[in-house]
Amino acid sequence: MSEARSGSGTSAPTVLRMILGRRLQDRRQGAGVSLEDAAKALRVKSLTIRRLEKAEVGLKPLYVEKLLETYGADQQEIDEFVALAEQANEPGWWHAYRDVLPNWFTAYVSLESGAKTLRTYEPHYVTGLLQTHGYARAVLRGGFPNENEEDLQRRVDLRLTRQRLLEGSDAPTLWVVMEEAVLHRVVGGAEVMREQIDRLLEVSELDHISLDVVPFTAGAHVGACAPFTYFRFEEPELPDIVYSEILSASVYLDQRSDVVAHLEAHNRMSLLTSSADSKALLNRMRKEYS
Repeated sequence: MSEARSGSGTSAPTVLRMILGRRLQDRRQGAGVSLEDAAKALRVKSLTIRRLEKAEVGLKPLYVEKLLETYGADQQEIDEFVALAEQANEPGWWHAYRDVLPNWFTAYVSLESGAKTLRTYEPHYVTGLLQTHGYARAVLRGGFPNENEEDLQRRVDLRLTRQRLLEGSDAPTLWVVMEEAVLHRVVGGAEVMREQIDRLLEVSELDHISLDVVPFTAGAHVGACAPFTYFRFEEPELPDIVYSEILSASVYLDQRSDVVAHLEAHNRMSLLTSSADSKALLNRMRKEYS
């Protein structure tokens, strides 16, 4: 799957919609029904069926019901699937921020909210899930220099609301690898940096969060590239997915070779430091901002 940052204006899929799309595909293939025959049952083009299965469009209950009948499903399965489809079509919590949330990033927030494991590499800034209010505001002001105060605050609120997924007993595991350069980039001033480093030291003590800071002394390494995030899900229907971005575009990758390449890079970078060394570096940098 991939989506250019500029986007096409279509709504980004929720994780549940992606799961149901995969289940529809599995049900069709298990019944031995071709895309063309499934399309004939709905009197649509085969492209429509493919888009339903890839979660590129909403799951219309009438379409779902007719397709499952075509695939030989019983009424109980149809009723349960239709109920899930209706649920999948409901907007996520982030819909309330659609005025400041670009479509290309809506998919990211959906994946982030549904993942059980997150791994991220950040060469430039503290990852959004660990940013303090002051740091987030300074980063977003730098990225949107002409934004009015109201919209800027909405962007900050969205970023901080995303962090709630790290709370509670069902929180995902988060493994962050970041460059020492992140700590030297003075974002918002010395006080903001001290507060941000305190936050990093605090979360590094949590069981479900790991934080590795790759020191300058590590030299050149495999991950010295664009930032990326890896998502893994509990649901067997969903593949591991990697998100990466450059200045003018973003991409979502689920090809096994691409995912493995990013996982290997993340693993290798984590070996360039240790938890103890990372905490020592964080404490040294905190003193620099005192």
